[in-house]
Amino acid sequence: MSEPEEFSPEAEEAAPKKSFWAHLDDLRKAVVRSAIAVGIALVACLLLDDKLVGILEYPLHRIDIFEQAKPSITLQIGDAKIGPYTVTREQFPALPPGEAPQVVFQLGTMQVGQEQVVTLKAVPAKPGDKANLRVRLHNLSPTEAFFVAFRVALYGAFVLSAPFWLYFMGQFFLPALHRGERRTFFAWFGWGVVLFFTGVLLTYFLLLPIALKASMTYSEMLGFNATDWRAEEYVSFVTKFIFGMGLGFQFPIVVLILVKLGMLTHQQLAQYRRHVIVLCLILGAVLTTPEVITQIAMAVPLYILYEVSIWIAWYWDRKKRRAAGIIEV
Repeated sequence: MSEPEEFSPEAEEAAPKKSFWAHLDDLRKAVVRSAIAVGIALVACLLLDDKLVGILEYPLHRIDIFEQAKPSITLQIGDAKIGPYTVTREQFPALPPGEAPQVVFQLGTMQVGQEQVVTLKAVPAKPGDKANLRVRLHNLSPTEAFFVAFRVALYGAFVLSAPFWLYFMGQFFLPALHRGERRTFFAWFGWGVVLFFTGVLLTYFLLLPIALKASMTYSEMLGFNATDWRAEEYVSFVTKFIFGMGLGFQFPIVVLILVKLGMLTHQQLAQYRRHVIVLCLILGAVLTTPEVITQIAMAVPLYILYEVSIWIAWYWDRKKRRAAGIIEV
């Protein structure tokens, strides 16, 4: 991370002076425009809810990311599916060729003489087919589907409309800044966006499948069935974990801003290591869900980022001392 410019006011005026009520009116316009943008995006996301749910279900396909794939079969009776069940070729010779086929067998019957014989018709499952999921999501009340749909659409609407409401809110706040302060703001904001999406992508593709797998394993150790989950609780867990990690990755931004303001030094950051470990665990509980697996999954990357912040603060301090001639080049 390169060193942003110092926070120093310039001689130029940031913007013409306005009265308090004029500023309040500008804020009202920004909020209303942002709300309209989110509302339009919400309608679009409600129409695409099945696609958004599929995105949230993707980590379920990666639960066994670190395990060797095994052949499995799913039994389908009408529209209902049972499974998948892990099998071997010795147990089920009808498996098609391939290292780890994921097959759906359609159950039917046929007349053989005077007998009705059960038949199995192999229908190879697609990679993204929900029949391949070890965990099934269920709505357990008449209204739960509506709450799940609205929650998923609301999260999607905030993400989809982010460029618009950030622009509208920026139109309100940025005129109060001088030119140099704006450059500094955009530098910090840019790094914040990069870290946010780094946290989101790391969680979505790696940490979330690990946390889900650990939850299943722990449930099975306790003797519980871990293949049927409530859709509402799963969506809540996934969204909190993903967005919580994105917000948690802003931790080094906060730390380095305090360093730039002279409130912390890299020596002090090094002394607070033990305290930060506890703080990372607390952030893991507050920003995600209050259980050990996600706490640790979030605390470890946050602490690594804290160590990176210490080295960046040390580099800034060395660069400043070198410029002042305190240390030799």
